Amino acid sequence: MNILKKLLRRHTSIPQLIGFALANLAGMWIVMLGIQFYYDAVPVFTSDDAFSNNNYIVVSKHISSLGTVSGQDGGFKDNEVEEIKKQSFCKRVAPFTSSAYRTTAEMSFKGMSPISTELFFESVPDDFVDTKAEEWRYNAGDDTVPVILPRAYLALYNFGFAQSHGLPKLSDGLASNIEMNIHIGNGDDRKVFKGNILGFSGRLNTILVPESFIMWSNEVFAPDEAENPTRLIMEVTNPTDDAIATFMQKKNYDIEDDKLNAGRATYFLKIVVSIVMLVGLLVCILSFYILTLSIFLLIQKNTTKLETLFLIGYKDKTVCLPYQSLALTINAVSLIVAFLLVIVCRSYYVSFISDLFPQIETSGILPTIVAGIAIFTFTAILNTIILRKKISKIAKFS
Repeated sequence: MNILKKLLRRHTSIPQLIGFALANLAGMWIVMLGIQFYYDAVPVFTSDDAFSNNNYIVVSKHISSLGTVSGQDGGFKDNEVEEIKKQSFCKRVAPFTSSAYRTTAEMSFKGMSPISTELFFESVPDDFVDTKAEEWRYNAGDDTVPVILPRAYLALYNFGFAQSHGLPKLSDGLASNIEMNIHIGNGDDRKVFKGNILGFSGRLNTILVPESFIMWSNEVFAPDEAENPTRLIMEVTNPTDDAIATFMQKKNYDIEDDKLNAGRATYFLKIVVSIVMLVGLLVCILSFYILTLSIFLLIQKNTTKLETLFLIGYKDKTVCLPYQSLALTINAVSLIVAFLLVIVCRSYYVSFISDLFPQIETSGILPTIVAGIAIFTFTAILNTIILRKKISKIAKFS
C-alpha cells in the first residue's frame, strides 16, 4: 500500500485538487445554507399563530373617501357569499360574526394595575382556528371564555405602554399569565367573564372568541341586533393567483393584502431557495467532474506502472483504494468546512431574525446535516463506481 501511495503522490497535481476542493466546498455550502435558511426563515411567516394557514384572507366592502360603504348596509348578502364560493380560487369562505353589544375588559399581569378598555368581539367558524378543539370551546353558562388577541396589541403594549411605564414586556409564552376580566351588559343584566387568552394572531386584527359564545351572547344581550356580516374570511388555493385581485377589483371589494404577504413570501421563498440550491447542485456536479477528470488524468499518467502492479499480483480493488481515499478525503473535508461556514453564517442571520421576531423559534440544523451527508454519500458512491470501472478496464488489458 505504501508503494501505491508513493506512486499516487508522484503525479498528483496539487493545484487541480485545491481547485476541486474549493469548487466542491462552494457547492456544498450553497446547498446547505439554502436549506438551513429556508427552515429558519419559514417560521417567520407560518408558525406560532392562531391561523397557521397562510392562504386565509379577509374580504370587506370598499369604503369610499366620504365614508360610505358599497352596498346598502355594507354587509354581505347570501347571494354575494355564494358568488364568492363559486370562484376557482376559493376553497371555502365564511362570515365574521360580530358582537352586537358593548363590552369592557380589564387586563393585568402579575399584580400590576389593571388596564381597562372598551372592545368588541368577533368569531369565525371553529375549523378556521388552529387551536385544540377542547380549548376553543364555550358552553352556555360557562364563566370562562377562550380569547385570541391580535399580535399588534402585544407589540403596542411591549414597545409603547410597557416601555413608558416601566412594566415587564410580555411574550407569546406568557399569554396564559395575563388576567382578563370581561364585563358585558349594564345594571342587573351585567355579567363578568374570565378571559382565557390562548395566543396571538398576526393575521387577523380582531379579538376572536368561539362562535358558540358570540351566538349565545348576542341572543342574550342583543337579541334584536342581527345584521349581514361586514367581513368574510376566505381560504384560497393559491395566494399569488391574479384572479383574486381581478375579482375583488371588479366587485369593489377590499382585501387585507398584508394577510396574503405571508403566503406570497413563503411561496417566493421556496422558489428563491430552490434556485439557489439548483445553483449549488450545479457547482457540486461541476466540481465532481473536475475531480473525476483530475483522477483520470492521474491514472492515465500512471497506466504503465499500474499495469506492472497488476502483473505482479495486485488486485484492482487494492489499486483503486488510494484513489478512492483521495476523493473521499477531499469530499469529507469540504463537507466539514461547509458545515462550519453554515454555522457561522447562521449565527449572524438568526440573531437578526430574533431581534425582529422575538417570538419566533428557529429550527435546528438536522435538515442541513442530512442534506450534507446525502450529497457526500452520493458523490462517494458515484466516485467509487467510476474509479473501479476505470481501474478494472486497465486491469483487463494487463
